[in-house]
Parts: sequence; C-alpha cells; structure tokens
Amino acid sequence: MIRAIILDLDNTIFPVKSIADELFAGIYNLMDRYSDEVGGTSIAQAKEEMTRRPFQKIADEYGFNEDLTQEATSLLRNLTYNKPIQPFDDYKYVKTLQADKFLVTMGFTKMQSSKVKMLGIGSDFKQVYIADPETTDKTKRHFFADILSKYNYAENEVLVVGDDPESEITEARAIGIQTVLYDPERKYKTTDADHLIVNHRELAELILR
Repeated sequence: MIRAIILDLDNTIFPVKSIADELFAGIYNLMDRYSDEVGGTSIAQAKEEMTRRPFQKIADEYGFNEDLTQEATSLLRNLTYNKPIQPFDDYKYVKTLQADKFLVTMGFTKMQSSKVKMLGIGSDFKQVYIADPETTDKTKRHFFADILSKYNYAENEVLVVGDDPESEITEARAIGIQTVLYDPERKYKTTDADHLIVNHRELAELILR
C-alpha cells in the first residue's frame, strides 16, 4: 500500500500558462532584445519552454550568451507572483487522498514559494521542498531520497507524480520509486513511467494497490 505521494508543482498542480504572460513579462521583453543574436524562432521556443522547465536548462539549450543569462537570472531570482492562482480542477482529488503528501519543485526559491502561497496549498503537504539550482546542487532525486530516509518509507510505499518524463519521472525511477505521469492533455503515447493518468482522481486507485 502507498503511504506517501510526492508531487511536482508546475503543470502538475496548476497550469503555468495561466500566469506566464504576466509572471514572465519582464523576462520575455529582455529575451526579445536578444532576438537578432539568438534568433526569433529560438526566442519564441524558449519562451514556451519557460512554462515547463527551469531557466538554467533553457539558457544552456538555446545558447544564451553570458549577458542575457545573467540579466535574466538576476530578474528571475527576485521574481514573485502575488495574485490568486487557480489549481487544476482535479487537484481537489489530491487533497482527499489518504496518504502523506509532499511537494518537491525545482526553480527559484522566491518564485516557487510565491506560487505555493497564492495557490493556498501549503497546508496540504507534510513538507514543501524547493530545489533551487542557485542554492543547491541537489536534484529532485536527492530530495526524494531525503524524504524516504527522514520518514522511513520504503521505495514501494511512495508514488512520485509529475508532468515531465525527463524531470521528476526520470529522477524517481533512478532511485527505484514508483512513478505516475500526469498527462491531462494526452501528449504522450508512450512513457517510462510506471503509471499514466489524465486526471488526479485516478490516484485514489493507485494508492490502494
């Protein structure tokens, strides 16, 4: 039986696109200033990626120069969101699950903390962890392992739930934790995750197996 569930934040609990244009307006304007150098198509793709991946990985992938990377990082480091955020409608099923719940998210600490606050979900979790690449070398797998150790869970007693096959799913599988890919838009036909769901309501069945 599953004793604990570890959830991702962005695009697992709420759609980042719902706040992206407002949250990243300053960053998008900055990126536009470098469109001649980086390429307009690449800038457009990078903006889209901002809704689902950490900026550091995007900067590396798209070859942002040092000036753009440093200016953007400086802005992002202190960026917060201070308006109410609506979670996915099916998040209500997560709140009712009879298991310990943890939140593990990657990104800038102030930004991720403000999202949790404006979603009003902090009290839903036994603990919230933020993997900030600026302040720690730990990846999500290290936080997953810390949770197992601190709370004495076996790997088969925990589920990791997230939307990104290359992030939390890969990180959890690397240390033997069961994984659930949340794919409400049905983007993935195949996946390395142990389970694939399109609605958080399905988690109730998985924790009883």
